Amino acid sequence: MNCTKYPSNFLSLPEPLSNFKDSGAAILPVPYEMTTTFNHGTKKGPKAIIENSAGIMWYDDEIGKNISDVGICTLEELKAENEPESMINAIYQKVKEIIKNNKFPVIIGGEHTITQGCVKAAAEEYKNLSVLQIDAHTDLADEWDDTKYSHACAGKRCFEITKKIVPVGIRCLEKEEAEFAEKNSIKIFYARDIVANDEWHDDAIARLSDNVYITIDLDGFDPSIMPSVGNPEPGGLQYYPTLKFLKRVFNEKNVVGFDVVELCPDEKEVSSDFTAAKIIYKLIGYKFCQK
Repeated sequence: MNCTKYPSNFLSLPEPLSNFKDSGAAILPVPYEMTTTFNHGTKKGPKAIIENSAGIMWYDDEIGKNISDVGICTLEELKAENEPESMINAIYQKVKEIIKNNKFPVIIGGEHTITQGCVKAAAEEYKNLSVLQIDAHTDLADEWDDTKYSHACAGKRCFEITKKIVPVGIRCLEKEEAEFAEKNSIKIFYARDIVANDEWHDDAIARLSDNVYITIDLDGFDPSIMPSVGNPEPGGLQYYPTLKFLKRVFNEKNVVGFDVVELCPDEKEVSSDFTAAKIIYKLIGYKFCQK
C-alpha cells in the first residue's frame, strides 16, 4: 500500500517509522463530504489534522514512551467518490486491506458517513463487534435529506451491522431517534449525566463486546476545546476525562480500529486541528504502549 512520505505524513515521521511494512498503525485520510448540514468543510479535515500533527512531541509523558516508535504510516488519501454507496464500498475495501495486513486502522474524515464502511470491514474480520460512539448526536435517523447515507444516519447504519452500539456524550437527537434507541435497548449516555463524574464508566464498558470499534465525532467534545466542527453543541465532553474513559476501553477490550471525523477546519482557529491530532496520537499509544 502506498504511503505519504516525510514531511507530509502524520507527525512528519521519517523512515523507517513511517513505512507500511514496519508500522503498527496505518492512517487512512478520507476527505469525503457530501451530506453535511450546518457548517461545511469537513473534507478539509484530514489535511488539517495531518499538517498540525507535525507539532506533536513524540514522547508522551502519560505513557512514558515515544508512541511513534510503534511505526505510524500515512496512506495516500482515499479519493472521494460522488456517489455515497461507492464511497462507502471504497472505504470498506481499503480498511479490509489494512486489517488483512495486520495493521491497526485509523481513519481520518471527512464526514461521519465514512464510518459505515469502516465498521463493515471490521465486523467481517472480528466477530461479536460493538461500536463505541463518541458524539453530540445519536445519528440514529433512518434517512436525512432523502438519503440513508447522510452523516445523520451513521449510528443507525452501524447498528444495522453490529446490533451493538454505545453512544456517549449525546445532547441532541430527534424524538424518533430516542424512540428507536429505547425500542432496541440502546443505552444513551447523555452528556448531562456523565460530564461531572466517572460513575458511568463501568456501565458503558460492560455494554461493549470483547471486540470494539471506536468512532469519534469531534462534536462530542465541548466547543470550548473543539470549536471547529460541523455541528457544535454546548455542554460536551472534556479532554482528560474522555481520555481516561477511552484508556479503560483500550485496557479492558480489544479495540480493533477507530476513526476521527467531522473536523471543520478554521484558518483562524487551529487548536481544534491540533487537539484532534493529539487525540489520535494518544489512542494509538493506548493501543500499543500501555504501561
